[in-house]
Amino acid sequence: MSNTPASPPWHPERLAARLPFLEARARLTAETRAWFTARGYREVETPCLVPAPGMEVHLRGFSAEFDPHLGQGERRKLWLRTSPELALKRLLVGGAGPVFELARVWRNGEIGSRHAPEFTMLEWYRPGLALDGLMDETEALVRRLCPRLVAHEEVTTDLALAFERITVAEAFHKWVGIDVLASIREDGTGDAAALGARDDESWEEAFFRLLLEHVEPRLGRERASFLTHWPAPQAALARRDPSDPRVALRFELFAAGVELANAFDELTDVEEQAARFAHDVAERERLYGAENSWPVDADFLAALAQGMPAGSGIALGFDRLAMLASGARRIEDVLWLGGFPYG
Repeated sequence: MSNTPASPPWHPERLAARLPFLEARARLTAETRAWFTARGYREVETPCLVPAPGMEVHLRGFSAEFDPHLGQGERRKLWLRTSPELALKRLLVGGAGPVFELARVWRNGEIGSRHAPEFTMLEWYRPGLALDGLMDETEALVRRLCPRLVAHEEVTTDLALAFERITVAEAFHKWVGIDVLASIREDGTGDAAALGARDDESWEEAFFRLLLEHVEPRLGRERASFLTHWPAPQAALARRDPSDPRVALRFELFAAGVELANAFDELTDVEEQAARFAHDVAERERLYGAENSWPVDADFLAALAQGMPAGSGIALGFDRLAMLASGARRIEDVLWLGGFPYG
């Protein structure tokens, strides 16, 4: 094995090796903008430096300090956003929708063949669009941007085939052999014992262990897959299904074995969202400490109280889509200066 250090990502040879993938990414970006514009979406840009980067419990952020200048403002801790979601929903309240953004985002501690600490998220939101309609739209977009056959790590998916739509309950019944919804209490929390959790596992830990071991390896194989109707404890910012409150109106998309997107029929009830946020902040502080947490985004809740129109929205990993569209093997191949550009 050679101990010779790898050349930096800007080195002419390394850049030349990535150039076909990067040129494909540039074409993908232009085609994405044209596709959304033709469908009446407005492209927007929202702030990267925010008081609350996102409300997901397990995401880790990058923090920064704001220093006042010439007496303007006050010193405060800010964060690089993990998603533009909360900002885009504020614009829905203001009447800007339908909107989309090709947003630069940051997530600490993430690196690998499909992960980078800084990457691009494509998010779009359309008032009045239900989750089934968003699946139709997402399927059309992916088919437009990618070749018919996409592959990653020896898994090939034919995008000409109708995308599979399977609920989490159906998937667990089929591949795990259990009724996952039987473990959901009336208040929307999970019963770990009813899920068959191990002695040291919470409901969430048991759910994701079963999901990762038995379900995800079977999704997005011969055809792309939408995994829909998630258990209520995994609702995040999604609305619960009025016909079954144990279920959240949420889906994830998989193709070539790669998770590409996460989508919600958006929650518009400010009281329920405030309660979820309070729970999430407390859980993040319990797991990772106060220094790695941030407060509830009060301004977002104020916007939600003003009245956000019903609709749905989605976050799609644009770099991963570029990998599938170009045939790149690693996410760094579709990033101009790689995942860690300066060593």
